[in-house]
This record gives sequence, C-alpha cells and structure tokens, in this order.
Amino acid sequence: MSKESLKKLIEVASGRMPADTVIKNCKVVDVYNGGIVDGDIALCDGLIAGVGKYEGKEVIDAEGKYAAPGFIDSHIHIESSYVSPEEIGRLLVPHGGTTIIADPHEIVNVCGIRGMNYMLEASEQTALDIKYMLPSCVPATPFEHSGANIDAEAMKEPIRDERVLGLGEYMNYPGLIGGSESDLDKIMTAKETGKLIDGHSPGISGNDLNAYAAALVHTDHECSTVEEMTDRISRGLYVLLRQGSACHNLRPLLKGLTPMNSRRCLLCSDDRQPKTILELGHLDNHLSICVEEGVDAITAIRMASLNAAECFRLYDRGAIAPGLRADIVLLDNLKDFNVKKVWIEGKLAAQDGEYLLPVEKCDITPVKGSFHVKDFSKDKLKMHLKSGHVHVIDILPGGVVTGKGIADVQLDESGDFVRNPDVDIVKVAVVERHQETGNVAPALLRGYGLKEGAVALSVAHDSHNIIVVGVSDEDMVYAVEQLIAQNGGIILVKDGEVIESMPMPLGGLMSDQSGEWVDKKLTLIHDAAYEKLGICSEVEPVMTLCFMSLAVIPELKLTDMGLFDVTKFEFVSVEA
Repeated sequence: MSKESLKKLIEVASGRMPADTVIKNCKVVDVYNGGIVDGDIALCDGLIAGVGKYEGKEVIDAEGKYAAPGFIDSHIHIESSYVSPEEIGRLLVPHGGTTIIADPHEIVNVCGIRGMNYMLEASEQTALDIKYMLPSCVPATPFEHSGANIDAEAMKEPIRDERVLGLGEYMNYPGLIGGSESDLDKIMTAKETGKLIDGHSPGISGNDLNAYAAALVHTDHECSTVEEMTDRISRGLYVLLRQGSACHNLRPLLKGLTPMNSRRCLLCSDDRQPKTILELGHLDNHLSICVEEGVDAITAIRMASLNAAECFRLYDRGAIAPGLRADIVLLDNLKDFNVKKVWIEGKLAAQDGEYLLPVEKCDITPVKGSFHVKDFSKDKLKMHLKSGHVHVIDILPGGVVTGKGIADVQLDESGDFVRNPDVDIVKVAVVERHQETGNVAPALLRGYGLKEGAVALSVAHDSHNIIVVGVSDEDMVYAVEQLIAQNGGIILVKDGEVIESMPMPLGGLMSDQSGEWVDKKLTLIHDAAYEKLGICSEVEPVMTLCFMSLAVIPELKLTDMGLFDVTKFEFVSVEA
C-alpha cells in the first residue's frame, strides 16, 4: 500500500471522505467478540474502511441481512473437482467462497513443477483468491511411479512464491516420524523459508504423533474421531473438519467441539465434485451442518473465516474490520446460510447464485497429453498364481479406507484368476502411465459389484496411473486403450463398445469444460455404471475406484508396483 492509498483509507474510515461503496443496513457478524453489530460497511480500494455510519459514491442496501467475512476453505484439491482453477472459482464464489487453500498434489504428481506453474497461472483468471501449498510428497510414497520426483532441492524455488503458503499435506508420515534424511530435508526447506507445513496423519497416536507434531506440522484434516481430533489439538495442531464428496467427517467431529477448542478448528472440503457443489453448495453447506449439530452460528462462521486466516497467516482477511480485505458475504440468515451477494476485494463477484465476472481460461498446452504407456497388453493382466487362497481389497462403503480381505477363488491352468459371476470379486489392475516402465500390477477387488464390462480411470490417487477393473481381461484391455485414446479421464465399456466416457485433457485429471457439463457427464456415468454394468448401488463408482491405489490410507491398496499393505507399509503377495 502506498502512502497516498493509506491516507485515502484513513480519510474514508474517519468519515471525512465518502467511501467507494457503502453496504448499508447490515447485521455485521463480529467474529472477534462473537456478536452481531448493526451498521454500514464502508469499502475503499478493495479494503474495509470501517463499520459504523457512512456515506459513499455507491450505496447498497443490505435490507437487514447478515454480513459475514468471506469464507476460507482451508484444504481443497482443485483437481478432484474435475474442473480447472478458473472454473472452480466460478462454482465456489456464489456460495461465499472468497479464498481457498489448494494443494495441487494431483497435477504435480503427473506433470511436476510444470503442473504447479499451470495452476498458478490459471488461478490468476478468477476472483477467488487461490493460495497454494507446494506438494510435499511427489511421489506420495516410494512404492509407486509418478510423473515427477520433487525433492527438497526442487522445492527451493517454488516455495518462495508469495502465492505458496508452505508445504502441502505431509503424507509420508512414516518417513518423517522415522527421521528419513530426504523427509527432513523437505521439512527444513519449509522452515528455512518461514513457510507452514500441512499434515496428514490418519491413525497416528502416542509418541508417533508427538514425533510428527515435533516437526511443527501445522494442521491435520484426516481426523475421523473426536479422540483423534482432541489428540491433535492438544499437541498444537489445527484440525480441519472435512466435509467433501467422499469423506464426511464434519458431523462426527463436531461432537468434540467445545468453546475452548473451537479456535483451533477450521472447515475444509478436501475433495468436492461439481455435483456436490451444485446440489449442496460449499462452505455454506458446512456452516448449515454446524448449526444443525448445535454449534453457535458465529462460532461456525469463525471456523470458516478468522480461524483459517490466522492458521495460514493470512492476516489481511478473516473478519469484517478496518484495514482488512473487503471479502464479504451477505446472508439471508444464520441457519441455512443462503448467500445473496459476495464481494471479493470490494468488487461484487456473485449475486443470487450467479458468478458475475467473465471467465477467461489460460492455455492448457503445458499439461495436455500426459500418457506414456509402454508395451501394455492382455498378457500383462495375467496373475500366474500358485494358490487360489488370496488377498482381496475389500471396499468399505462411505469412505476411502479399505479392508484386507481373504478369499478362495478359482484359477485356470496357468494360475490366472477365473471370475465366478455369483461371487462379487473382480480383477483390478494399475497401469503405469508416466515413465514408460511397462508396469502393470493386477489384484482382486471385492464389494464393487461389477457384473459386466469394465471401468477405467486416469484419476487414481496419488500418482494417477491408470486404474481399471473388469469382468474379463478383454474388457479391461479395451477400456485402457480407449482411455488413452481420449486423453484420459473416465471410460465405461461393455460388449466391446464405449457406453459412457468423460475426457479429461488437463493431465488426465481435469476437464476443460464447465462444472455443469462435468456434472451431467458424471450423472450419465453413474447411471450407466449402476444400470448397465451392475455396480453396487451403495458404492460411488468413480470416487471409490480412484482411491483404490491410494497407498497412504489403510488398509490394502494397489499401485503399479503391486499390492500394498498400508498398515505395514510393505508389499504383499496376492496369494495369502
């Protein structure tokens, strides 16, 4: 801010000069005192000059509605919405989102720093203020192949970008807890630049949690129980209460919220698909859930604003107070949090559910065409087992955690799995698509319900190799070939034909189309998955499958290198 700008701000704040805009007749949510203040909000050059009695060049009558600070999502993966940064801004701002803390872990695993640079550039095209965390674990574990390897040396330049707040969720918690040199080097890179470290510590407790916290890991969004939540708060971590499309931890964790610990709690989505946004909203939905669960409305708003701003050292926002960014959400009420208007840096960005600003998208060439598959064939899906007593990945509905199951299956003369149509066990495989290793790892999946055809995705957390499941090797091969031909995304096949698909040209992770288009496509894909392929109605066919390769969430997962036991952090044979 220049001296002249400061002088103008003081003149407006004092009432000696008219404001650029005055929002009159507001019920202002005071997140500092925990109350409501009646008054006008004066805006000047994108900042809040004051709350009181003001006149301005532009006057907007709030008609007694509630004015809250702009909502801050404290952890989200844009790529998991399947749309670009410009499009996520168009979707979230009408729901009161003014800032998000994004971890571009997915695109960086595919495209490296080139992917990070694309996300930074694309984010300049939306009113939504997108702050980034630099992905800390690329690859997420050493047990899979990704499109890049970002070590501490490679982090030194991008972490200095002012739009990068720190290291993204530190998923290799065993490496950090064990004092691995490479992990300590990454942590030191953050510390030496004064940047934050996001956490990811599912199931960790006791001295292991102490060791993780001792590295000054700042947050955790993987809590699923009140005990885990209070355990982390007591060790100085902020806990991010997650309500996404896949994981619904908000209601259970709110049972542990108290007046004493609420200031260490934030709200986040982690993963939120367009369908969820269009039907339920964003943090406005989180807030209504909080109130339904008996949380005071202002406490809930504080978790979505001031707490997040303080946690991520965004001291220029998080409240409606003099000198802060004019990020303001006008609400009908403090029960269902219906958003009427949204200002970002003093500019009206959304009204009555509509994004008001033009959407211009940057060039996607740097992240297009990310498929380098070598020597894939039907033969690579053969399992060559010596025994039909096998491990199976058990799908557990409602989350991303899987079970480590045992089953007895039929084998052919070569030791390959023979599917029994009466038993819900099918072959699943991960095909490496980044380094031309030629790796293909087959295993068995139970609980998906697939009865016909195959499903293939290039969205397969966290390294995003191709994951495919099918009732026959022929169906699986055809699905993989067609997926590569369409530049990635999602594909469903049956009887040698593509029955539904959604191309995702941005790294095989995101569509270049609108959120509404993506939503319609996903609806068609879901309908075809249930009606034509027979997938179990209790299973989300896309999101469930894309997490079957996530080798940091228990219990049994599959990477391009083989079947992986996350609780032991080691590969296991398909044979039990």
